[in-house]
Amino acid sequence: MSRVANSPIPLPKGVETKFTDTEISVKGSKGTLQLALHRLVSVSQDGEVLQIAATSGSRQANAMAGTFRSLINNMVVGVSEGFEKKLELQGVGYRAKAQGKTLNLTVGYSHPIDYALPEGVTADTPTQTEIVITGADKQLVGQVAAEIRKFRPPEPYKGKGIRYANERVFRKEAKKK
Repeated sequence: MSRVANSPIPLPKGVETKFTDTEISVKGSKGTLQLALHRLVSVSQDGEVLQIAATSGSRQANAMAGTFRSLINNMVVGVSEGFEKKLELQGVGYRAKAQGKTLNLTVGYSHPIDYALPEGVTADTPTQTEIVITGADKQLVGQVAAEIRKFRPPEPYKGKGIRYANERVFRKEAKKK
């Protein structure tokens, strides 16, 4: 069996789970998330602990059990604590401003970019050059951060662009005469 799937998922206070043979739903203070279960994976609850198991001894079932254990753990962490990604804007005149469900970006184009945030994700701009994206769904938070970064990825010569907070951009040397 998968080593990842062997470890149980502890349920913090205030997190409720409901599951059938085909779907699991996790509800907490930050929201509710659902996931369709694979036919090779089964879920059981013992008190405040979720246990994931493969329904057969096949290699694919073991792999799926480990994958679904990670996905369900991310759901539990997301509805209890939430996830966040931080982005930084570097460049002269590069600004960001969050207005409700819209993120307004000025990143060196002739026009400002208005990015509509999907349901379940919020953006905050503590300063004009910082963006903090938060939400309960880890995959959705990462996808939104990647889409925002895609508007102006950091370039290797001057380092201008939108980058993750902990990202290191490899700088190239300019062309010699």
